[in-house]
Amino acid sequence: MSDERLSQACDVVAAYLERSMVPDPEGAAKFVAPGVKITFTGGRQFTAPAETSAFNAKRYAWVKKRPGRMHAALDPANGDVHVYNTGHLYGAWPDGTEFDGNRYIDTFVVRDGLIAETQVWNDSAEWLLDRAGLAEAPL
Repeated sequence: MSDERLSQACDVVAAYLERSMVPDPEGAAKFVAPGVKITFTGGRQFTAPAETSAFNAKRYAWVKKRPGRMHAALDPANGDVHVYNTGHLYGAWPDGTEFDGNRYIDTFVVRDGLIAETQVWNDSAEWLLDRAGLAEAPL
């Protein structure tokens, strides 16, 4: 496995994230494979960047990612490259209240130069529970 292949997978993910956060779902779609599997926090399933943009438009007035670290590793069983991206979300809730520091981790499977699968986790649900007075412990 060459470092170049790992680097290329990271470049694909970075370009996808950049387009996703504009949001530019059509531009983001250029980096995903046909039949992409996108799983958001809570197990929500999507099959296209346009669907995730529509979901985010309901949850946030606007949202952006502040990427932190990105790591890539080869899956020797099938040759896929797994890319892990961590960082923080910032933006505003639907009522306009701004937020920052909302942790996220996205995992990607890059196959043949395109994103075949991604899973998205973040603290938004916990933050929303806290805002509603339903958090079991302080954040």
